[in-house]
Amino acid sequence: MNLLPLPAFTDNYIWMLHDGRQAVVVDPGDAAPVFQALERLGLRLAAILVTHHHSDHVGGVDALREATGAVVHGPARERIPEPLVRLAQGDAVDVLGLRFAVLDVPGHTAGHIAYYCPAMDGAPLLFCGDTLFSGGCGRLFEGTPAQMLHSLDQLAALPGDTRVCCTHEYTLSNLKFARAVEPGNAALLHYSSQCAALRARGEPTLPSRLALERDINPFLRVRVPTVAQAAQVKNQDDAVAVLAALREWKNEFR
Repeated sequence: MNLLPLPAFTDNYIWMLHDGRQAVVVDPGDAAPVFQALERLGLRLAAILVTHHHSDHVGGVDALREATGAVVHGPARERIPEPLVRLAQGDAVDVLGLRFAVLDVPGHTAGHIAYYCPAMDGAPLLFCGDTLFSGGCGRLFEGTPAQMLHSLDQLAALPGDTRVCCTHEYTLSNLKFARAVEPGNAALLHYSSQCAALRARGEPTLPSRLALERDINPFLRVRVPTVAQAAQVKNQDDAVAVLAALREWKNEFR
């Protein structure tokens, strides 16, 4: 099985899985990169997985569906172009011989979902949209800090070797913020250097690994005393308050 990040717009990735014959794409905000990859690799598009309703994730769905007949899967509680197989926590999707469990992960949007496969070529695979980024998390456009904390806790509980396939190349800016939160985090400093080198070569920083994110991502570390202290909340045992403070800080961080 092949896993490819297809660059789109300024900093989006459309994830493609293919077996040399058929392909699945995740969050195709733009149809053009997908059509180009299908033609270049000689693939048939079998399915489309959508995590949430934002236009940079669904803008290419109609054109791809109409041209290929691919089946579209997406969140049960969001406005996604029909026809659509609507999914929520507890559902599963079978594509290319793989089974993906559906997880409800609201916060960035009210009905955001993620797709988790426990074994793909020897390691778990997570398509998490804009909920979890490498070194960060999505803005709270529709959900609450409590919802986002619950969503991130759910993802953080997955196996450490899970490949984290988020949909934006925000890693360097996220890590700059993370270093402001935890300037003494050695794992974070090492990872920042690795990612800077990758981007200097024009290579993606993704996918990340969940064990790494637990070590370097402040939004997965809201119960770590140094992170709570940096967030400057009165009750540092209140993980929701810490996450809310971190998210507000990140929104204004430059």
